Amino acid sequence: MSDATTLNANLEMELREVGHALADAARGAILPYFRSLDMSVDNKLADGFDPVTAADRAAERAMRVVLANLRPDDGVEGEEEAPTPSRSGFTWVLDPIDGTRAFLAGTATWGVLIAVNAGAAPVFGIVDQPYMDERFVGGFGRAELHHGGFVRPLNTRPARTLDQALLMTTFPEVGTAEERAAFERVRDQVQLTRYGLDCYGYALIALGSIDLVIEAGLNSYDIQGPMAVIEAAGGIVTDWQGGPVHRGGQVIAAANVEIHAAALELLRG
Repeated sequence: MSDATTLNANLEMELREVGHALADAARGAILPYFRSLDMSVDNKLADGFDPVTAADRAAERAMRVVLANLRPDDGVEGEEEAPTPSRSGFTWVLDPIDGTRAFLAGTATWGVLIAVNAGAAPVFGIVDQPYMDERFVGGFGRAELHHGGFVRPLNTRPARTLDQALLMTTFPEVGTAEERAAFERVRDQVQLTRYGLDCYGYALIALGSIDLVIEAGLNSYDIQGPMAVIEAAGGIVTDWQGGPVHRGGQVIAAANVEIHAAALELLRG
């Protein structure tokens, strides 16, 4: 084994371990707040409702402390705090609670999203659901579900026609009127559409339970963690033109290239 290969293997292992340490820290910060009756909530929008809670802030702060200790030269891009530039070439992309509305409602479909990239697409990611003790992990050639002390491989569903497909999105009102119309062209062709699962829908693609998630208006921290997990499990994640989507925007996540191509054709109109 060459020195370069050994170094790469060691780096992969280190990034995995740091990712798990981040998820553990976020769990510890968040769970005391979940389903609490006295949790404070702030609204980030003057017109509309974009909530942020003490749990969001505590979780991101906890993860940043871990990175400051374990990977101080890495950059950090999070939802709640200003970005930290990278000196190493690696940047961690963090969403402390994806699905804060679900969190406030007491439903367990929110999650902690973690990804690390070297300037473009993520190389490793985690979708963690602390309350159900489900951690979906993907990158460096494998995808896994960690649950209850056990680890099992993740694999997406095999190809099927759209009329057999299961589709999910967070909100029925997908983006603009034009984006909503494009989404509805796919919705009208699939077997079943479900709404409101936030990041958990992406985890279900990696788990092999559903075929598609289609959304618009996402940020980088909304998609990079799920993207890494789904792609490691055999799926594909792009924008609505089939291009890179690691910076967010219009997102289609699919279990396989066949269902992706069929849905993409309808999205394009």
